[in-house]
Amino acid sequence: MDTATPAVTVALHDGTSVVASSGQVDARRHGELLLPAVDRVLAEAGVKLDAVTGVVVGVGPGPYTGLRVGLVTAATFGSALAVPVHGICTLDGLAYAAGQDGGVEGPFAVATDARRKEVYWARYEDARTRTGEPAVDRPADIAEALAGLPVVGAGAALYPEAFPDARGPEHVAAGALASLAAERLAAGRGLLEPQPLYLRRPDAQVPKNYKVVTPQ
Repeated sequence: MDTATPAVTVALHDGTSVVASSGQVDARRHGELLLPAVDRVLAEAGVKLDAVTGVVVGVGPGPYTGLRVGLVTAATFGSALAVPVHGICTLDGLAYAAGQDGGVEGPFAVATDARRKEVYWARYEDARTRTGEPAVDRPADIAEALAGLPVVGAGAALYPEAFPDARGPEHVAAGALASLAAERLAAGRGLLEPQPLYLRRPDAQVPKNYKVVTPQ
């Protein structure tokens, strides 16, 4: 599952291929949409939740509120089912999906919307190989560094002046995350801890110098 972008996306994978999947784009309703999506995917596959042997969750980077919905849900399932919970970079899942779709070949970048007129981004040698750590920047500040490269994701589509060669898909799909995770696990490669990759402070903060009111 992944809630690091406006897409609320869930998939069930049997270790070889995606069995069922669901995806809805709604940046404000992650908490409302995620559990019904899990139920829908399980029903489509004809299995119960207790058949799940592991959970993979996108760790971002992403905005604080949406991202934590998926992480908390994944941790809850892991605890209730006594199964491992694995993290995977959301940008990696988007890069993998772009490669599977045949939309990119060779070096490219991925950029998702970070709000505040910024993007979360990373550079890739190919669909499976990230060449640096994810970062958050203003599009104009990285346009020169990414000049000539295709850029996948909604962040690229939002800023065509900085990323003229924008490619799809715009949002991550849980099926791609699951397939990439299954591939890495089968190869004996470890996955990330299911901890959030925020890259910056949350938008909502406690006001500074607020007045404390006490009863008289």
